[in-house]
Amino acid sequence: MAVKYTVTEKGNPQKPKDPKKWYANAKSTGDTTLRTLSKEIAARSTVSPADTQAVLVALTEVLTEHLAEGKIVRLGDFGAFQVSISSEGAETADKFNASMVKNQKVVFRAGIDIKEMLNNLKFEKA
Repeated sequence: MAVKYTVTEKGNPQKPKDPKKWYANAKSTGDTTLRTLSKEIAARSTVSPADTQAVLVALTEVLTEHLAEGKIVRLGDFGAFQVSISSEGAETADKFNASMVKNQKVVFRAGIDIKEMLNNLKFEKA
């Protein structure tokens, strides 16, 4: 199976007179729910789908609590989650305050299994 993509023409905002170029965009083929994942995991183990779903829901709750405490959550070969922030600049460290933080997101760094999958991806125009 290959990841499908479309192409979009985009210009460089810093060089508006330069010719536009075409770039690939991954195209989603749908989504998967926690319930579906639970069933698939249960089919590969000795745990019931309900128990698997309960564990995944609990993992989500615990993961968000640890991220909110500023921890990096490492899930072995799966990867790691960490909070990242950006802010306005201040003239000095003393003049900086928390209200200057303007954006926050969760960053996922893939572990070895996901990196291997990425290295072996095939692509197909949609």
